[in-house]
Amino acid sequence: MDDTNSLIEQRKAKLKALEAKGIFPFRNKFTPAETCAAARGNYIEGREVALAGRITAHRDMGKSMFIDIRDQSGRIQVYAQKNVIGDEQFHIFQHLDLADFIGVTGTLFTTKTDEISVKLASFVILAKSLRPPPAKWHGLEDTEIRYRQRYLDLIGNPGVKEVFLKRSAIVREIRDFLHAKGYVEVETPMMQAIPGGAAAQPFKTHHNALGCDFYMRIALELYLKRLLVGGVDKVFEIGRNFRNEGLSRKHNPEFTMLEAYEAFGDYSTMMDLVQGMICHVAQKVLGTLVIEHNQDAAVRAALDHAIHDLDGVSTALTGTLLKVASGDTASQFVKEMANARAALVALLEQVGKTPSSELARSAISTLLVVIGTVGVHKIQISGEHKPIEDSLLSAASRFDAVVRTLERLSTPKIIDLTPNWRRAKYKDLVREKAGADWFDITPAERRQRAHDLGAEIGKEYEDFEVTGAIFEKLIEPTLIQPTFVTHLPKQLVPLAKLSPEDPDSVEVFECCINGQEISPGYTEQNDPIEQRERLEHQAGGEQQKLDEDFLTALEHGMPPAGGIGIGIDRLCMMLLGQESIRDVILFPQLKPK
Repeated sequence: MDDTNSLIEQRKAKLKALEAKGIFPFRNKFTPAETCAAARGNYIEGREVALAGRITAHRDMGKSMFIDIRDQSGRIQVYAQKNVIGDEQFHIFQHLDLADFIGVTGTLFTTKTDEISVKLASFVILAKSLRPPPAKWHGLEDTEIRYRQRYLDLIGNPGVKEVFLKRSAIVREIRDFLHAKGYVEVETPMMQAIPGGAAAQPFKTHHNALGCDFYMRIALELYLKRLLVGGVDKVFEIGRNFRNEGLSRKHNPEFTMLEAYEAFGDYSTMMDLVQGMICHVAQKVLGTLVIEHNQDAAVRAALDHAIHDLDGVSTALTGTLLKVASGDTASQFVKEMANARAALVALLEQVGKTPSSELARSAISTLLVVIGTVGVHKIQISGEHKPIEDSLLSAASRFDAVVRTLERLSTPKIIDLTPNWRRAKYKDLVREKAGADWFDITPAERRQRAHDLGAEIGKEYEDFEVTGAIFEKLIEPTLIQPTFVTHLPKQLVPLAKLSPEDPDSVEVFECCINGQEISPGYTEQNDPIEQRERLEHQAGGEQQKLDEDFLTALEHGMPPAGGIGIGIDRLCMMLLGQESIRDVILFPQLKPK
């Protein structure tokens, strides 16, 4: 902190020195003639250019100097010569700092190393940076800083900026696709007297002017359906939803949703729409329907986890084992653990340089040796030392969990969006995983089998929720390639119409890609009597939870319709190969410091 404060003071002193020379380094305006990328892309020897950007590198050569400036489009090198711009201007140029913004004019030329550059004729300081950039300017890695101070992340990691520029392009292409299909974009209230359209915990706020409480919306659905009643036959909205629930790699309480409804359609109509729209977006933004995910971050995290566990085991057990283990087993343990750590550290240094799947396979081989090393069957312990044996077994179990993660990462993750996408019924997928007789056995037997299969089952779970846990924990994560899971249990989706084929299911799909739900879609319920019964059941007898105005609207008549919801954040995660939802949200909500 002292070093940072010292650098800030140095920069403030430079600011005062500039002002003393009559230079005001916070300009109102500068108009570059083109971007840095355009200048590089339209190279003509000697062509005059006017560019602007942030200084990201400088190299002082004595009587000449090179700097890099970067704008949104990319970087370009600028070459300043003392005998061209004069002593005073060159002196000022030499004292520019990393992260300052400048505007430059000059001519294009190519250096001896074939680098397209600008030969500087003049420059103007546009904004003085009073704080130094992060220590790791080229590739900011501190996750806390990256999320809290996203602007530093965008400066230090051009790849991060590219993710968010592509996110913007994805949303634009979604709008263009729907507009071309005749859909009308609307905006509906974010503050609602009754939070409807989903079963979720809302955020609560107070409206001072009206003197009553409101809730931040948890879904877009019910107001858009009112518009179907009103005769807007194709309608969509892209907006924020708010659910006061947990945080995870796939969940954020504030998230962006697309919902679209089409009168006279059904869930099959909407499957075609989802498939067509996602393929359109991928082709337009990425230029391909075959997406390979970069798994470097996941492999790095797994290796860090393994090294951390190794250090913990070594610290906790090495000294004790040397006292209680017989023969050479303890010294062999110490030696093999040290070798394993060195091997994992070497692999960690190769992340980003060697294919992640190859690193994962090498790490698995190393950890299998470790698992054998910490196994009680290999270390002969004299006397009764059960706590040590338990610690060894626990360590082996932790390493085994890391191996399972690495096994998932040991093959490249490639998602093929090429139509036509797979369609499979919910019950058929459950039978494949949990047994062909799953829906024939008793609820108690289903609960026991789900537990045996490793699904987490709460004591309060109803029977349909037990089946839901099988799907969510054991089936959905395996659906990497696009899959429409259809005909879900009616208890899960009270706003959809029953299936004529199976009265216990509804005409619903969940589009799963990359192991998570990307989009649900329904044949919408338009029977007001049936709708009231299902919503009353969902409300559990609490009348205040019913949106009576929505039910009144249905009683005026709503045409048959298909509807979809698409989580924009999850869609961007899938298309852009990001493992965490926070990496596609510019400013994720964090606990204040």
